[in-house]
Amino acid sequence: MKKVLYSILIAASLISCDLDRFPYDSVASDELFESEGGLVSATAGSYSLLKGNGNGYGFATQLHRLCEYPGDNVSLSGTTTDPLFYTYNYHNITTGYRTNDVWSSGYKAIVGCNKVIELATEGESAESDQLIGENYYLRAYTYFQLVNVLGRPYVQGTSNLGVPLKLTSDVNDIPDRNTVGEVYDQIVADLLKAESLMNVTKTNAYATKEAAQALLSRVYLYMEQNDQAIAYADKVINSGKFSLVPQDKLADYFAMTPEDNPETIFCLRHTEESDYTNGWYTVGSLYATIEGSGWGEMYASNSYLELINEHPEDARKGFISPQYETDQDGNKYPAVYWINDTYTYQFRKTFEQDGQTFFTEEGVNYQVIEEEVDGQQAHYFTNASNEKVYVTKSFEMFKRNGYPKFYILKASGQEGVPHLWSPVVSRLAELYLIKAEAYAKQNNQAKALENVNIIRQRAGIPVYESAADFPEGQDLLDVVLDERRLEFAFEGHRKFDVFRNNNTMDRRYPGTHLTGSNPYYEILPTDDRVIEYIPERQINAQPSLIQND
Repeated sequence: MKKVLYSILIAASLISCDLDRFPYDSVASDELFESEGGLVSATAGSYSLLKGNGNGYGFATQLHRLCEYPGDNVSLSGTTTDPLFYTYNYHNITTGYRTNDVWSSGYKAIVGCNKVIELATEGESAESDQLIGENYYLRAYTYFQLVNVLGRPYVQGTSNLGVPLKLTSDVNDIPDRNTVGEVYDQIVADLLKAESLMNVTKTNAYATKEAAQALLSRVYLYMEQNDQAIAYADKVINSGKFSLVPQDKLADYFAMTPEDNPETIFCLRHTEESDYTNGWYTVGSLYATIEGSGWGEMYASNSYLELINEHPEDARKGFISPQYETDQDGNKYPAVYWINDTYTYQFRKTFEQDGQTFFTEEGVNYQVIEEEVDGQQAHYFTNASNEKVYVTKSFEMFKRNGYPKFYILKASGQEGVPHLWSPVVSRLAELYLIKAEAYAKQNNQAKALENVNIIRQRAGIPVYESAADFPEGQDLLDVVLDERRLEFAFEGHRKFDVFRNNNTMDRRYPGTHLTGSNPYYEILPTDDRVIEYIPERQINAQPSLIQND
C-alpha cells in the first residue's frame, strides 16, 4: 500500500517535472521547499498526476470513463474484455484496472498536495500563498471525485462509507475509509482555505480563486445547501472574468485553445507536445474516428438524441457528428429510423412520390405522415397491425453491429489535433444551471427559469415563460435537469445528476448494455451498483478497507 498509494513526494508528485537543480537521489524532500521554484515544481507534479498521459492512463481520462459510461447519454456498439464494459453495463467488478488507476493516481496527487501544505509557509508572498491554495484546491477536487465514484450520494446519508482521508505525507499514515459526510466536510474546508489563499491571476489551466468558488458551488449543490450553492455561483458570475461562448462558436468549444476560451474557469490542460501520442487511447478515440485515428465505437444514445432533437436548431447538436452514407456525388440517402420493441434500430431508405414520403418493407409501401405533437413536428407510419409507429426523418447512416454512428466530438479536436482534449472541470454555464437547480429546489420558479433561459438562449432554443411551456408531465426540477443533461452531456456529470436527485437511470435504448443474460434496463438510485467497488488491489494491500456491497 505504501508503494502504490502513499508514495513520498518526489515519486508521487514530481512526475514529469524537470528538477535539474535538485536531483532526487541527493536532496531531501523538505529542502525542495526552500525556494518558490521548488514549490512550483511540486505543484506542477500534482497537476501532472491528475491530467494523466496520452496513452489513456491517469486520473482524468479514467475518471471520465467511470463517470460518463454508466450514464444514459452514450451507447456502446460492441462488447469488449476491457473493464470499461463492466462500468458501462453496471456489472461492476473488483479487478478493474481503470478504477484502480483513479484511486492510485488520485492518492498520489493527494500526498503531493499534503507535502506542499505541510512544508510551505503561508504569508511569505502572494505567489507562494497562491501555490499553497492551489494544492488545497487540487486535494479537494480529487477527494470530491473519489467520494462520488466510490461513495453513495451525499443526500442518501452522510454516515455511508466514503474514501480514506489521507491528510499527511507520512507513508506510515494509512487511514481506513471515512464517512461520506467527513469527506465532504474536508472538501468544503479545503476549498474555503483555497479561496482565501488564491489571489493571483492565472490562466484557466491553473486553479484560481474563482475555480475554488465554482467547485464549492457544485459541492454545496450536491449537499443540497442551496443558499450556499447560489451564493458561490454568484461570486463567480459577478467576478466578470468569464463569459459564455457565443452560440455561433459553441460547437467549437472544445476545439479552442483552452486559454482562449472565455467560458472555461478551470481545465486540466493537455498539450500535443506533452500529452498526446497517436490519439488511439484518448477519451475521444472511443467516441469518434477522425483522420483515421480512433476506434469510434461509443455513440450518442437514442435517449439523448430524442431529447436534443426536440429542437433541431439547438446549437449543441454540433457536438454530435452523424456518419451518413453518400453516393459517389456526395449526396445522402433520405431515410427514416425508429426503435423496435427489442430496442433495436430500424433504418429504411425513403423515396418521394406525388409529394409524399414512403419506404418499402417486404414489398409493401408505407407512407410517412407528418403531424404536430406537443407543438413539435413528428412523423409516423401505420404498421400492418394498424398501429402508429413514430419515426425520425434522417438519412441512411454507417453502422457498427447495427448501431448507427453518431460520433461524439466533445473530447476531440482541440487546436486541430484529432483527439487532443483538455477536460473541463468548471465552466460558466454550470454556475447558471447550479443556480437554476438550487432555486427549483426552493420552489422559486421565476429565478430558476431566469437562469435556465440564459443557457437556452445561448443554445438558440425557445425559453420557458411559465410552467405552461414545460413538456407534458414535467415539473420545474425536471426541466432544469434536462437542461443540465443537454448542456453537460459527455462531460461526466450525468450519472451523478441522476442519482443525487434520487432518480432512476433509464437505459431502455439500443446498446450492448442490454445484451447478455442479465441486462439492467433501469438502475434505481438506491441500487448497490450506482457506485464502484474499492479496487481489489487496494484491499489486498490494506485488508482493513471495507468493500462496497
